Amino acid sequence: MSNKNIQSLFESLKKENEIFLNYLKARFPLFHNSNIFSRDFEYGLQSFLEKKEIYLSFQKLEELSKLLSDYFESTGIFVKTSKIGWKLNYPQFVTSKPGDPFSY
Repeated sequence: MSNKNIQSLFESLKKENEIFLNYLKARFPLFHNSNIFSRDFEYGLQSFLEKKEIYLSFQKLEELSKLLSDYFESTGIFVKTSKIGWKLNYPQFVTSKPGDPFSY
């Protein structure tokens, strides 16, 4: 896949970022102020694209993941916490019950 195609995928993901974030939330324990690690983000992105029958090499996936995570940082959705992760700043994903999201 060429860099032009990566750029067009990136533009498409920017437009449907809410759909993508909801997909990640369905696959991972993702909620407002939770941590997201870069590898989890890459695997979530890979799974999302494969559901659309888009298959990327690992190198291209990393490239696209970097573009998208930088975009999320610039919009304030991701807050960088380390070299390998972010905090999710997405109030739409606030849990209804404070504390452990897995305790019911």
